[in-house]
Amino acid sequence: MIEFQNVTYAHEKGSGVNNLSLTIEDGEFSFLIGPTGSGKTTLMRLMYFDLLPDAGRVKVNGFSSKSITKRKIPIARKSIGMVFQDYKLLDDRNLFENVALPLHVLGHSAREIPERVEEALELVGLEGKDHHFSNELSGGEQQRACLARAIIKEPDILLADEPTGNLDPVASFELVRLLETIHETGTTILMASHNYNLIKGRGRPIYELKDGILRGR
Repeated sequence: MIEFQNVTYAHEKGSGVNNLSLTIEDGEFSFLIGPTGSGKTTLMRLMYFDLLPDAGRVKVNGFSSKSITKRKIPIARKSIGMVFQDYKLLDDRNLFENVALPLHVLGHSAREIPERVEEALELVGLEGKDHHFSNELSGGEQQRACLARAIIKEPDILLADEPTGNLDPVASFELVRLLETIHETGTTILMASHNYNLIKGRGRPIYELKDGILRGR
């Protein structure tokens, strides 16, 4: 479960979130909508414990911003997958190495990693591209690579921050469909977007942020 209790976070420059309360149940697939600068990325960074609130409390999978320490943050993140708009793929590593990285960090054995990577790449439709580097992949492929990297550790929660922001309409639609497939495995998913037309009519909860204030669902 993800829970925000009267959370406020202010950036030195730009907007944050203001007195925000929100509950996302386990297994829910929901969307976060709002224009650029509305606070969507701030909200997700708070969920990932990349930021800690100035006021209020964030609770994710039993971890609380009130009591979490720097040592515990990596432990909390083990159950959270994060997909970034700007990919964050390592240019000096091929697709296989990029996707395998979280497993190396978590201490998985070298013997089990190849099979896990192949399964993740197959799920996102990138099988056969193991040895490609990021500059050899299209924008849509790079974003699916980021998704494979996020899901390979089998997270309970998947946060996707504007994952379709750099994609054309067809690739955007395919990515949302892929997220829906992942959701069917029981993963809790929150996807941020400024494109309402892409997410409307899908029967999912929609949370709207404007100037750091949650407008409802």
